[in-house]
This record gives sequence, C-alpha cells and structure tokens, in this order.
Amino acid sequence: MVVLLLLLSSAFFLVPHVLSSPIASFIETRQSITTLSPSAIAAFKPYTLYASTAWCNASVTLTWTCGRNCDANPDFKPVASGGNSDSVQYWYVGYDPNLNAVIVAHQGTDTSHLSLDANLFPNLSSDIKVHSGFKESQADTATTVLASVKSAMSTFSTDAVTIVGHSLGGAIALLDGVYLNLQLPSANINVITYGMPRVGNGAFADYVDAHVSVSRVINREDLYPILPGQFMGFHHCSGEKHILDSGEWLACPGHDNEDERCSAGNVDNIFEGNTVDHTGPYDGVEMGC
Repeated sequence: MVVLLLLLSSAFFLVPHVLSSPIASFIETRQSITTLSPSAIAAFKPYTLYASTAWCNASVTLTWTCGRNCDANPDFKPVASGGNSDSVQYWYVGYDPNLNAVIVAHQGTDTSHLSLDANLFPNLSSDIKVHSGFKESQADTATTVLASVKSAMSTFSTDAVTIVGHSLGGAIALLDGVYLNLQLPSANINVITYGMPRVGNGAFADYVDAHVSVSRVINREDLYPILPGQFMGFHHCSGEKHILDSGEWLACPGHDNEDERCSAGNVDNIFEGNTVDHTGPYDGVEMGC
C-alpha cells in the first residue's frame, strides 16, 4: 500500500503537459445524492467477495480452494487464473451460475498519463489519457483475459461479464471494462471496483460513462481514491457508492462529487484521508485472502 501511495503521488510531477480538455467539461451538474437500500447494498456482496478473492494465489483460485472467500461463493466455476503478485497481479476468470455472469477479478497492489495502446483499444480518441502504471498492468494480462472470457461465455452460454477489483485491481478492472467492451461488442459489460484510484483524464471518464456500466465503492475516508490529484488532470468516472462512517451507502452522481457526503468532498486532501479504510470493511468484507 505504501508503494502504491508513493507512485500515485509521484505521478503528479511527471506529466503536467498532457492536460488536454477544458476543466469546465469535468464539472458535473448538481444532482441528488441517494441512499442505497439494504437490498441494494446486499447485491454487492458476491462481487465484493470476488474482489477480495483476487488477492489469493492463482493456484487456489483455479481450484477454488482459497478458504472463506471461495466458500462464500461455492458455486463458482473457475476457468483460468494467472499472475505472480509481483510483476503481474493475480487474476482469475470464471462463471457464477447464480448471477449467470462471467466474473473477471484482479488483485490490488502495494504499486503519468499516457495514451492507450491502439492495438488493445482501437479507434479511441487521442485525447483519452490514462495513468501509465495502470495501463501497463492491464496490458500484462489483457489478451489472456480476453481469451478466457470468450471461452467462458461460450461454455456457459452467457453474454454477461462483470469485472471486479480492489485498489490497483480496480484500475485494471476499469481498463478491462473498456477493453472488453471494444473487443466483445455483444457482451453486457459491468465493472465494480473497491478503493479504486483515479485512472485517467476527463476525456477518459466521459468515455467510460458513455460506454461502460461502473459502480466504484469507496469506504469512509479512504485516501487512495483521491489519488492521483485532480490538479494533474485525473478524474473519476461516474458511479460512486460512498460508505459513510455510519455504514450507510450513498450513490454520489458525477465524476468527483464535492459534496461533503461523497469521497472527494469528504477527503479533499491527503491529510484528511485514512489508509486503514482502504481494505474495508465493505459491508463486512475486509479485502485480502
């Protein structure tokens, strides 16, 4: 976690020249903040557990013998797994018959805007920029994940694909969502992230909003989602679900809603953040294997 914080912070000073969109395009209109019902919160639980499971060794996610996390989703059918938790984050792909969906999960990490690889992300505007480290981490597994998702969709006759991840794994999951949406136009792609840092610029956030369904869950005063800083041109996509100290979940509209009940308004600088909140709990689930 310390390494991730240092690298995200250092990115502030690497790429001041890449800001390319008017700041006005990033400002969301004020919309109502709504409270999630208990049933809506409960619906996140299986995905939260899948994100937590991504911290487990690839050998145990392939056999689905990782203990409490795997036991909590006992009907899951693993298809592929990989990574070494060092140069490549752990990942796995499989099928949940209860959700009738292919699940893709990426591990978080202890881890400059760059354009996306046109071979992986064809026909995207050159105005769209993402953090170089996140881009490289997603590229490490992109084609293998794509092949595994195609196999699972065919085997289990489903077009639903949900990608999950915590921390860096959330950033990879978001990029996977964009990538798989481009590569699999017939698929129904959803992304659910936990404690995800900002991944790209405003043009990227706008693109995500237009093409991918995203829920990004932020726990209390978690520091990591406010990094890298907005003054460097980084912006979140929409879909924030903010967990308050009371345990209440709020849906906060816009890219970086500055209402004090939402993450960007509640933690408006690094001194107000709390790294302890990064791992959870997310409706009772602490991230980790």
